[in-house]
Amino acid sequence: MQLGASLPVGDIGTGPTVLRDYAQAAEGMGYTYLLGPDHVLGGNPSVDYGGKRVGTTATAYHDPFVLFAFLTGVTRKMGFASGVVILAQRQAALVAKQAACLDELCEGRFRLGIGVGWNEIEFQGLGMDFHTRGKRSAEQVRFMQALWAKPSITFKGEFHQLDDGGINPRPKSGRVPIWFGGHAEATFRRTAKYGDGFMPLAYPAGDEALKAFDKLRALIKAEGRDPASVGLEVWVSPGIGNEDDWRREITFWKKAGVTHAAVHTTFGGFHHKRIAGTSFDDHLQAITRYRKVVADLL
Repeated sequence: MQLGASLPVGDIGTGPTVLRDYAQAAEGMGYTYLLGPDHVLGGNPSVDYGGKRVGTTATAYHDPFVLFAFLTGVTRKMGFASGVVILAQRQAALVAKQAACLDELCEGRFRLGIGVGWNEIEFQGLGMDFHTRGKRSAEQVRFMQALWAKPSITFKGEFHQLDDGGINPRPKSGRVPIWFGGHAEATFRRTAKYGDGFMPLAYPAGDEALKAFDKLRALIKAEGRDPASVGLEVWVSPGIGNEDDWRREITFWKKAGVTHAAVHTTFGGFHHKRIAGTSFDDHLQAITRYRKVVADLL
């Protein structure tokens, strides 16, 4: 099992020195990848949107492709994963190009985590239809995978058309790994059909998670694919429980077939809890302690 760490930019900031130091420290401890968020636009944090869930500009976030291009230059072996890029907000050919370039620069250390999104303000500002985001995202994946696989393609879909065109560079493997985030039924189906991995957040270690994984594996088999070829990522929280709890959780996830676990120090949704502190040292101490406790179980 690979153990990754989130980048707590909301607490430690987005400057180059602090990001470099955090990434290098995590890599030095033995963390194998960094998880970075994707937020393009937000609403005014001082405005009441009538109870509607709206992302705000209160916290700064780098574009993940720019962020990881920087971090690949200051690390040696560490991988990177977006958690997650809202694909339907972006032009598919441009994302395919950005991901292919990053794949070359970091020598295959990048996983493209994608989701359908919930913040309508972002879609509005980027000129994309919020209401067709699901089926458009599914077609985008097929379009990007075709662009990565061959020097020139012809593609005709509902939302995308290309007559004998392509991108250069392309990934050396012919593919950038795509990991789907979310819990909707459509996400399970898309992961089974097109995905290299699945990144849910809502399932604690227990029967609900096992049922979800079994459902996904059955769908993968129905697509004629090997379930072992599709990775599973969960998030774990050093802000909750004690050392024995962490060891039990990692043991459960490994037995369940989870391939990647991201130690997240700021997320507080679902069953997760952020750490109490907010400083650089608070976050570094949290991931240091967590890895030391579970290292022999990975």
